[in-house]
Amino acid sequence: MLIKSIAAGLAGTALLATVAFAQNPSTTDKAPTASTATTTATSAAGEWRTSKMDGIKVYNEANENIGSINDLLMDKSGNVKIAVIGVGGFLGMGEHLVAVPYEKLKFVNEAVASTTTTTNPNAKPAATTTTGAATGTEKTATTTSSSSSKWYPDHAVFNATKDQLKNMPEFKYSE
Repeated sequence: MLIKSIAAGLAGTALLATVAFAQNPSTTDKAPTASTATTTATSAAGEWRTSKMDGIKVYNEANENIGSINDLLMDKSGNVKIAVIGVGGFLGMGEHLVAVPYEKLKFVNEAVASTTTTTNPNAKPAATTTTGAATGTEKTATTTSSSSSKWYPDHAVFNATKDQLKNMPEFKYSE
């Protein structure tokens, strides 16, 4: 009895597999329909993922970190209109949220050049620029390379100081 049930199950599976193979479309010279045209793969080279924009640091023109992007708000047609920037605070506590027009942000793919001061004259950083007389104190500018194939920019630039942003009206999500 058990053997008959197994044999019937295998026969049924073989029949269903034959039907599934028979339903595969054959290649013809027909033009693609609207439904097949929308499912073709497209390239999104140069586009940014909005999910990756959250947390991007915002600098001012003097390369001072003034905050980070907390959210992007868009209109009903999908155009981003407002960037919500978090200013100040520590680990999200005491952070002041401000809304700035998205078109006022300038996005940059290259990393920010950081300037550090070293007191060791024998230090050999990757790139050095010595200013003034050789006093044993060097100003060192280093940059880190950023991949242009990322799905998000390295940082944003907004023409304001941290204090100016803190003095802007606080943004609140209305219910």
